[in-house]
Amino acid sequence: MNIRTKNNSLLKKNMILAFLVIVIAVIPLLFLKNAEFAGSDDQAEKAITQIKPNYKQWASPIWQPPSSEIESLLFALQAAIGSGVVCYYLGYLKGKSKKGGSGKK
Repeated sequence: MNIRTKNNSLLKKNMILAFLVIVIAVIPLLFLKNAEFAGSDDQAEKAITQIKPNYKQWASPIWQPPSSEIESLLFALQAAIGSGVVCYYLGYLKGKSKKGGSGKK
């Protein structure tokens, strides 16, 4: 198998994967028209108040973001930084193994 066919095969696989990712992201939005996409904190709070209406919160946040958009932005930023750190580390390990496996001088 030459490099050109290998690249074409890899491109086809990547295009199929990208299409599947888009489909997985869009399908819930199409079928759940009036759905409320709330966070797990909100759902937990509702469940607790249903089980025990007199429950008093024993901890409170240090800082409350001014709006839900900023809260979502900070959550996405946290996820991006975390995935960047993990991916960097995995790339570092892969590069280290390639360097070590090719024979040292």
